[in-house]
Amino acid sequence: MAAVASSAKLVAERSAIYARRQFCSQEWVDAAEPFIPFSVKQERKLLESKLVSVLGECSGFSQVKQVHGFVFRRGFDQCCYVLAKLVRMVCKFSVPMDPYARFVLEGVRAPNPFLWTSIIRGYTLQGGEFLKEAILLYNCMRLEGVGPVSFTFCALFKACGATLDVNLGGSLHGQAVSIGGFSSDLYVGNTLIDMYVKCGFLEPARRVFDEMVDRDVISWTSLIVAYAKSGDMDAANELFGGMPSKDMVAWTAMVTGYAQNAKPKEALGLFEKMQNAGVKADEVTLVGAISACAQLGATKYANWIRDAAENLGFRHADNVVVGSALIDMYSKCGSVDEAYRIFQGMNERNVYSYSSMIAGFAMHGQPAAALQLFKDMLKTEIKPNGVTFIGVLTACSHTGMVKEGWQLFTEMRDVYRIEPTGDHYACMADLLSRAGHLDDVLELIKTMPMEPNGGVWGALLGASRIHGNPATAQVAANHLFEIEPNAIGNYVVLCNIYASAGYWDDVSRIRKLMAKKGMRKNPACSQVEAQNGIIHEFFAGDMRHPRTQEIKKALGDLYSRLEIDGYQPVLSSVPYDMDDEEKRRVLRSHSEKLALAFGLLSTQAGSTVRIMKNIRICEDCHSFMTKASQITGREIVIRDGLRFHHFRDGLCSCNNFW
Repeated sequence: MAAVASSAKLVAERSAIYARRQFCSQEWVDAAEPFIPFSVKQERKLLESKLVSVLGECSGFSQVKQVHGFVFRRGFDQCCYVLAKLVRMVCKFSVPMDPYARFVLEGVRAPNPFLWTSIIRGYTLQGGEFLKEAILLYNCMRLEGVGPVSFTFCALFKACGATLDVNLGGSLHGQAVSIGGFSSDLYVGNTLIDMYVKCGFLEPARRVFDEMVDRDVISWTSLIVAYAKSGDMDAANELFGGMPSKDMVAWTAMVTGYAQNAKPKEALGLFEKMQNAGVKADEVTLVGAISACAQLGATKYANWIRDAAENLGFRHADNVVVGSALIDMYSKCGSVDEAYRIFQGMNERNVYSYSSMIAGFAMHGQPAAALQLFKDMLKTEIKPNGVTFIGVLTACSHTGMVKEGWQLFTEMRDVYRIEPTGDHYACMADLLSRAGHLDDVLELIKTMPMEPNGGVWGALLGASRIHGNPATAQVAANHLFEIEPNAIGNYVVLCNIYASAGYWDDVSRIRKLMAKKGMRKNPACSQVEAQNGIIHEFFAGDMRHPRTQEIKKALGDLYSRLEIDGYQPVLSSVPYDMDDEEKRRVLRSHSEKLALAFGLLSTQAGSTVRIMKNIRICEDCHSFMTKASQITGREIVIRDGLRFHHFRDGLCSCNNFW
């Protein structure tokens, strides 16, 4: 430690000599004379306060140097109060701490803890390797017998959080406790929580919180946000419930936390409570609530949150952030036409507005509209980004536009200087796979500058199912099992591919592997919105709905009408080794068919039936919905795990390419 301190003093001495030459020429000091009018008769304390005030009003580093010259000439060079403010202004204008700060420190005979802290803070703000200099100064400060103040530790903890150095932060935490008094300081506690959270250590952050004598809204909110980001909404909700006073930031943290953790009902319920409590929301809160509505996919909630936004003064025409979020929401609720009306009504648009609308057209099977909007965007000053290209590549993928997709993928890098990410390669793999170019996908994978992610191999696995290629499916699955060992969907798809090919031994092998890993397939679930806006949920084979008998009768009648029209069930959609009659029974109880029957019963004749499904629609249900749209005269919109299908007059928007 002594060697470190000695080294610091040598550096300080050399810096001081250099600094005096650079900053203290007589001409420079004389130039400062007219900068601050003053009377030598003024009391010293009054002049110190005046100097601090003048420093705060400086608009550039040159003025700070003039004030420093005045301070040096008039004998205030030992006033730590003024010099600490001067150092903070040096930091404000992003001036390197060496040699200026060293010069200031070396010239003071007895620097107080606030001056030490100002210089330490300056080094921490410079980040990176300068954290070492900050620690060196802290050690020198302690060796010279100067005790730290709370802001000393605050500055150091912030630096440790920025550099993710939890070991150093933990060591300093121990010193803050051993020195005494600082462990109970509110500001020290808050910066400690922030440091541990940024470093990904929630348990010590919670211990700091629990041990704090005093807490403010920052203490509570920091930990709530951390729990939300980690996916532990139960812990976040527990803390939120215990807050003595909840401000907008705390409410927003919970609303967005629920939305980001796929709990849209909880997010909207809390948003409604926030309104009832009289807490005004900002655009961040609204975007979280809008995202929750997008996940639910129900027009009732979509219209409700749109009205709420306008009542709060956030009209989509004038607020580009809220407008872009509404475009995404209506697209995901199956109302792409309404999304486009919002887009057209915006007075200002940015890359997110265009990208959301392009993605909306893509997911609704309107590639021509997506590509045309992309061309329109290029005529403006708005430049596309990586998200924009994911949208246009997806549009090409969903309609088999291989040539157009390749051209866009090439232009992205060569014309717009956007380096493709794993997601862009996944889009290209999906495009080629769906078009049947499985060998080209394998060649594309070889040329990737990064390791293929799950999206790339997942696209190949999905295409192997479409094109009935178990061998390629096994290759893709083997990679997916390494990348995503706990993703049950990959095992299910491979199992279904083997079942379609009649490889029942392989089906049994995969199911045993799933059982060994303790994996359980998520039940197929479909939601449909009734006329009154209430969402009803159906599971495959589940007959517990209060109107089950009516649903069974309506579904039976619909089956009879479809069979007269030539409908034949696609038995290969059942991945089980059972007789044909049993397969027919299983297919009749698929969740989207139950949801359709209820939708026909609970909505007005001629209105659109909107169904949200948690997994990909099977081939049999796709055929069933296509014919049902013609027989019933209804438009049926189904959002599955991949895209939207608009069934109308016996046709689907995907043109049977999904």
